[in-house]
Amino acid sequence: MFHKNRDHCRHSGHLFHLRTVQRQHQAMHRAMLIKAPVVPSGVRYVSRSSREIESMIRVNHAGELGADRIYAGQMAVLGRTSVGPLIQHMWEQEKEHKAKFEDLINNYRVRPTALVPIWNVAGFVLGAGSALLGPKAAMACTVAVESVIVDHYNDQIRTLMSDQEANKELLQVIQKFRDDEQEHHDAGLGHGAEQTPFYKIFTEGIKLGCKAAIAISKVV
Repeated sequence: MFHKNRDHCRHSGHLFHLRTVQRQHQAMHRAMLIKAPVVPSGVRYVSRSSREIESMIRVNHAGELGADRIYAGQMAVLGRTSVGPLIQHMWEQEKEHKAKFEDLINNYRVRPTALVPIWNVAGFVLGAGSALLGPKAAMACTVAVESVIVDHYNDQIRTLMSDQEANKELLQVIQKFRDDEQEHHDAGLGHGAEQTPFYKIFTEGIKLGCKAAIAISKVV
């Protein structure tokens, strides 16, 4: 009788253990069935602390610094002409963009590009050089630069949309700045940019330079 009770208890213990394990497996299975966040087609998932976020902030900071210097160069040449107020308006917006990305550089603890001194000089030379060719050439420079920046920001927006809540701050900043850059692009077209001699060659050359600067600033 004693042996039977002991065997019965042992058997009951095994059943209890098996049921416990079965419940754990079922719980794990249910957890695996929970759907992951839906990421739109063609968009990569990016978290707030990822290296890609750091790269975005680094390259955008460099780009806004370059834009600030371009308009500074244009103002140095054309500040007293009829297009001076327009250039000043665009420059003021670029100053705001640069200041914001300087804040983000610090807030996200991102290393700025090592090429800041180069972009500082190159931006001013491009701005002043285009302005020396005349107001329409300066506007053509603006159109070329801003078209590249608008496309660049649109690419970043598509990526950040993968997690709108986590990337909310950066997403809002880039959307706002993208709209400003589009405004600059359209203003340049409205002020005779396409009337610049050799417009296509001139703008394509500037676009290539901008794209190269973006690619380098992402990693250096």
